[in-house]
Amino acid sequence: IYRRKLIIFRLMINLNTLPNALPNEKVVLFLRRHWIDLIRIFVFSGVLFVLPVVVGTLVELANPDLIAHVFWGPALVVILVAYLLVILVLTLTEVTDYWLDVWIVTSERIINTEQHGLFNRVVSEVYLYQVQDITSEQKGLIATFLTFGDVFIQTAAERERFQFKNIDNPEDVKIAIGGLAKTCKNTHGHKMHDEEEVPNE
Repeated sequence: IYRRKLIIFRLMINLNTLPNALPNEKVVLFLRRHWIDLIRIFVFSGVLFVLPVVVGTLVELANPDLIAHVFWGPALVVILVAYLLVILVLTLTEVTDYWLDVWIVTSERIINTEQHGLFNRVVSEVYLYQVQDITSEQKGLIATFLTFGDVFIQTAAERERFQFKNIDNPEDVKIAIGGLAKTCKNTHGHKMHDEEEVPNE
């Protein structure tokens, strides 16, 4: 319990940055994908950056005069520069995608922001009282050891299913959202009940 509270309070941020903030709404969780996803991006990019060095070494051993050739020398340089630029753009795109994929849980809503490439961003939200079911999932040895995984949220809204991808401590997040949803449903339930009791004049 103490650990869950520590995670929740550590992740609290200023609500002023959120659009359409509701009265007395407070941010409880601010989540990104686990840092292992960022490591995967840099490892994969590092392998792709090193690959030309390996290929160039093999080519030079097989044909030492190729690089000094009047045509193939400059052509290989142009190909290498174009290749490195493509890898750089792909790496920046993946890092941007990682950084801008965020999930915000407030006392009233779940806000899902997903970045697709550099110029495509999708933002969706659902109210906590619309949450019907929450499931956490961890697959594989690494995910279990580093405590990251997915959280699936089934809702009664237009978008029926939300997915928090590769987040840290998915079980803790699931429990926290479940508690917030229960509190929100009770609050809205009391309000609806009070409104029904108001007599029509």
